[in-house]
Amino acid sequence: MSDEQQALPAFRRLSYAMGHFLNDLCASMWFTYLLVYYHSVLGFQNAYAGVLLLAGQIADGICTPLIGYESDRTPGCGAYGKRKTWHLVGTLSVLVSFPFIFSPCPGCDKGTPQWVGLTYYIPFIVIFQFGWAATQISHLSLIPELVSCEHARVELTAYRYAFTVMANITVYAVAWLLFHFQAGQEEDPSITDSLGFFDIPVFRTLAVSVLAIGAVFSLLFHLGTKEGGRGLQEAESEPREQQPLIPRVQAPPTSPLSWKHWLKEPAFYQVAFLYMSTRLIVNLSQTYISMYLTNSLMLPKKFIATIPLVMYLSGFASSLVMKPLSKFLGKSMTYFLGILLILGFSCWVLLESKMGQLVYGSAVLLGAGSATILVMSLSMTAELIGEHTQSGAFVYGAMSFTDKVANGLAVMAIQLLHPCHTQVCCSACVWYYHDVMVIVTGGVAIPAALCLCTILIWPIRIRHYLPSIAGLMGSGCSQGAIN
Repeated sequence: MSDEQQALPAFRRLSYAMGHFLNDLCASMWFTYLLVYYHSVLGFQNAYAGVLLLAGQIADGICTPLIGYESDRTPGCGAYGKRKTWHLVGTLSVLVSFPFIFSPCPGCDKGTPQWVGLTYYIPFIVIFQFGWAATQISHLSLIPELVSCEHARVELTAYRYAFTVMANITVYAVAWLLFHFQAGQEEDPSITDSLGFFDIPVFRTLAVSVLAIGAVFSLLFHLGTKEGGRGLQEAESEPREQQPLIPRVQAPPTSPLSWKHWLKEPAFYQVAFLYMSTRLIVNLSQTYISMYLTNSLMLPKKFIATIPLVMYLSGFASSLVMKPLSKFLGKSMTYFLGILLILGFSCWVLLESKMGQLVYGSAVLLGAGSATILVMSLSMTAELIGEHTQSGAFVYGAMSFTDKVANGLAVMAIQLLHPCHTQVCCSACVWYYHDVMVIVTGGVAIPAALCLCTILIWPIRIRHYLPSIAGLMGSGCSQGAIN
């Protein structure tokens, strides 16, 4: 069957890509503004702000593989489909919990002990991360079920990332508008060009806005996406033939690949490490770009909206050429191209301590590189799963587990090593966030490139799984591993 026959119709590709829009909106606020909001706006110490982010990452890391395992084994709600059922549960959890994360604690003021704030926010963060994980795993698990062609999977992943970029653009555009309108309130002398307690309404309005927009896109996903569409579509695309005189010998069914089998596959660990490194680069750079802009480059607070906006505009542009580029170069070399862009950004930040307006150029490199490596790492994960879609959610869950735990521990380490322990940063913050941006991009890109080399030497394929097939005559059908 040709690629065109196996590709989903355009409206179904679009409806599928909309399914992660709410998650992407919330993730954009979570990684870009969580530390800024709790430290610079609410006045939490660096360690306490890091604890909140770490609690969320650990909750997500624990929920993700468990949800992946349950998503593979539970039938779902009737004919609605098991992936879409979990997606709906996750969406509702996000909608009811996320507004409280970016709202002040009721009854709390500057004199309230910060452990009280931790006690208040952590339950909402755990519910949000459960919902986020359920939505993410169910949405990713639909890719190998909707399409079987390798390039169609890359295309669907690129569509998904294009909407991810659009979600981030939406968040930063709305944030820029809110800061712009706030700056126009000249009659209020308490509002300054630096972040502070008076910015609480901005972040609260931003959170409510992204939830309203994301809920609409989630509804469109559930209305336009039909789970199990690959099998129906391929059956419809097959030409009908007359019954042959001699029946064809059908390939015997193979037993599903369980989670125990995945843990024995070297390719599983290759892809997991590459995915974890990719997420460290993308998420940590997104988390600390605001701190770098306001504390190292001493830029006004509106830049925490405009620079991320430039990053994701460049990422959106690069996602449009992802499919033809991966066809021409292959996924591994396309990923390597993204790593080169990340290293270019890292070297630029390292050598240029006072960027000024040059920060826009470096943001383009970081945005394009992040988009490239993220799409390619997701495509490699789908390639690893292949036809073993029955346990696909476990694979995505395991990948996400490594990502979430590594990100949480990295953020906590960075927060604990911070030279300042007050809300107002000292001169040491200038070089600290400068060095953090170099390490979380260029420092992580090097082991990611080394892992990519192992994939070039030992390509992604299942090597050790031997299917147990009942009724086989002889041993000729079970001698080789599945490629």
